[in-house]
Amino acid sequence: MQTVASFWRRYAEIYLMLWRNSVVREMSFKANFILWIFVEGLWFALQLAFMMVIYRHTDQIATWSKYEVVMLVGTSQVIQQLFTAIFFTNCVELSEHVRTGRLDFMLLLPMNTRFLISFRKVDLGGFINAAGALAVVAYGAKQLELHPSWTQFVGYATLVVAALLIHYSLMLILVSTSFFTVRSQGIVWGYYNLFNIARLPDAAFKGIFRAVFTFVLPMLLVSNVPTKLLAEKLGSPLEIALLLGMSGALLGLSEVVWRACLKRYTSASS
Repeated sequence: MQTVASFWRRYAEIYLMLWRNSVVREMSFKANFILWIFVEGLWFALQLAFMMVIYRHTDQIATWSKYEVVMLVGTSQVIQQLFTAIFFTNCVELSEHVRTGRLDFMLLLPMNTRFLISFRKVDLGGFINAAGALAVVAYGAKQLELHPSWTQFVGYATLVVAALLIHYSLMLILVSTSFFTVRSQGIVWGYYNLFNIARLPDAAFKGIFRAVFTFVLPMLLVSNVPTKLLAEKLGSPLEIALLLGMSGALLGLSEVVWRACLKRYTSASS
């Protein structure tokens, strides 16, 4: 009988092999790898420049100062790039697996299909871009003369992981529509564009918009709450509880949706 330790060891070994394959694939196209890092870095720089232009005409956006927003934009970029590195490409490709029948072969492999679908490829450039964004967060904290404790660092990392799980769960739910529509790229890219909302201070939103982007599509939670923890702007510990609760609830919902959609799958040849 397989023990829990051997189960996790087996999947860790599989993930390491997937990493190795991703490294080989990325290094086969070095120019593309470097160019993509440059493009993402340029886009991030433009986002920061846009915020700097705004702060030439105002001292605050709602209750957020310039360098607090720098930390917010940096945190949003960290989360987005980690999501891109680990999950995004894999989620986008699900519709092609369904359409071409490659999912048939994945279902036959002696491992959890969702694990393989979610972690088959790794975008190494995303980790490099995330490290650059983390440096921007550190710069913003230095300008604000913040001295976070180890508890805050651990809490920040935990909340970033929770934010990643929120994005992953919502994306998996959306791409699961490919079991019915065959192609879901439009929905996927539409959701990806909503990442831009996460770069904005939650205090700038009011009424129905704030409610929707907090409780339905929690874009205002994923970046704001970790940044508030570092910047000591949390109004209440309930904000942390809400982010963690939404993460767990959406992860559970994504599993229910995934299993239900998988039962409807009849293979590409049917």
